[in-house]
Parts: sequence; C-alpha cells; structure tokens
Amino acid sequence: MKYKAYLVEENGGEFIGSIKELDAPDLEDGRLLIKVKYSSLNYKDALAATGAKGVVRSYPFVPGVDVAGEIIESSSDEFIPGDKVIATGYKIGMAEFGGFGEIVHLPSEWVVKLPKNLSLFNAMCHGTAGITAAECVDKLMLGDVSNTLPILVSGATGGVGSIAVNLLSKLGYKVHAITGKPNENEMLTSIGATKIISRNDFMSEPLKPLDKASYSSAVDTVGGEMLAKMISMISNNGVVSCCGNVGGAMFTSSVFPFILRGVQLSGVDSAESPINLKIELWNLLANEWSIDLSNQTKTVKIYDIENEINKILNGEQIGRIVIEHGV
Repeated sequence: MKYKAYLVEENGGEFIGSIKELDAPDLEDGRLLIKVKYSSLNYKDALAATGAKGVVRSYPFVPGVDVAGEIIESSSDEFIPGDKVIATGYKIGMAEFGGFGEIVHLPSEWVVKLPKNLSLFNAMCHGTAGITAAECVDKLMLGDVSNTLPILVSGATGGVGSIAVNLLSKLGYKVHAITGKPNENEMLTSIGATKIISRNDFMSEPLKPLDKASYSSAVDTVGGEMLAKMISMISNNGVVSCCGNVGGAMFTSSVFPFILRGVQLSGVDSAESPINLKIELWNLLANEWSIDLSNQTKTVKIYDIENEINKILNGEQIGRIVIEHGV
C-alpha cells in the first residue's frame, strides 16, 4: 500500500521537505494502521521540519504530532477497522512518522476513540494545542480558583493561548489576554477576552518579588520572565499553569508568592499525559467544554504546509492550522 507524506530529508546539513510517496508499514502486534484524514500544525512540527536538534530521532522523517482519522487495520482488541480515532503527543512526529502523512502506524495505547459529539475536523481544530489548553484549564479547575478576579493568559493569539481564552470565557471567567500582536485585539475580544494587554506594557515595569494580587490564576504559554511576573501577581491560593518556553527556559522568582499567598505553579506536558486523562479531556471538549474554533482555524492542504511552517517559526501564526489530506 502506498501513501503520500510530507517527508523531511537531510542533504548536506540542510533539511528539505517535499511530498513523497511511501510504502505503508506492515501491521505489528499492539499497533494500529490509521488512515489520516486531518492533522494540525504545532510549533514542535515546525521544528521537526527544519531539523532542530533534539526534536526528531533521525531523518528522513514525517512530522505531525496530531492525528485524526480512521483505523484501516488493527492488532488490538480495543479497536476495529472503521473506528474513528484521535492521537496526539507521545512520540508521534518525533520517533514515529506522524500526521503529515496519509497513514500512521501507532501503538494502540496512544490512541483515543473519537467522542460522539466531536468530528475529526473539529478534533484537529483543537489538536495538541487544544488538549494542552484543556489540561491547563483543568489544573485551574482542580484548584477551585476564584472568579472574583480575572484570569491572565499569556501568548493569547497562539494555539494554546487562544483556546485557553475561549475555554475560560465559556466557563464564566473574566480573561485578560497578553499579546505581542496588537492587530489581533478584535480576534481576542471575539473569543472572550475582557481586556487585552500589550506584552511590552506588561513587561515594562521591573519584576517585583511580590506584586499587587491582580489575578486569581493564570495560564502561561510563554515561560521566561513573563512567567515570573505573572506568578508575582496571583492572589491567594491561585494556580499558574505553565506549558511553554518560547520566551525562555529560565526565569527568576522569589518564594514569596508560594509561601505568603499559597500560589501553585503547575506544569503541563500534555504530550506525555496518561491516556485516561486525554480521554477525559477529549470528552469534556466534546461536551461541557465544547467551543467553536472555526474563526480561529485555517485549513490547508499538505502541499501548502511549508508557508505555514515559516509563519509559525517567525512568530506570525494566529490561531490554529488544520491540515486536510486527500484531494
């Protein structure tokens, strides 16, 4: 069986992606062959496509950490051909050929059956960004955060940030959105942000060990000193969900928010989250946490993915990019 894929190959230290026809692997024990209908573009996929060190085990390689499709062969008692399924994270698009190909061969324990109220397309409107945002929000809900003060979200025009804004607004919270893209204020307002804060304005004042308690909790997708400042502004018993490092891997903070206000810093690595948690979150996104992402989503064919990869690497991507396979 042949299938088309966006294959990244190394040639003299340069990494080049192109559409190639590949042979589908033979089904192995405990695995599934899935016909991919949709995938999505994430920052990690863009890094994989450009040969960033430490992302992909070896080249040539097919990126794509997200998969939504239909099982065509199964060696698992849990799945049968025809089942519609979702798979995100783990080693998909890193050590296993990913969703930028029309077929994937994945361990069954990485795969979730598509919830009844969710389409394959809508699943990929969320993708890894959506499941990460959902886990960030879930951390806040588990902390029983107050709604007397707003919740702060950084990187609000990105995939995770924009979905977090949307989810928190749906759940009845006032959301203040930090962005470095002032031209996107209208989009942020349309998805539920009650106040939009310029990144430069937010970071203009020096970092304090403990700042005014202006927010009940926060979702940080940026990291670095942005995270440090957000922590200093959280009120008593608030929670900060942290899931990104585009602003830097290191930050400087004091113990005061933690020992004087009881603030919790909760890390989120949705790629390696237990499959049972992913099932729970997908069911929430299909039901109580259902949101319309159509205005935040652009659909492209795999042939057009290179332009979108360049945009996300240059910090120009807004919202979500869904990749549709087939003609």
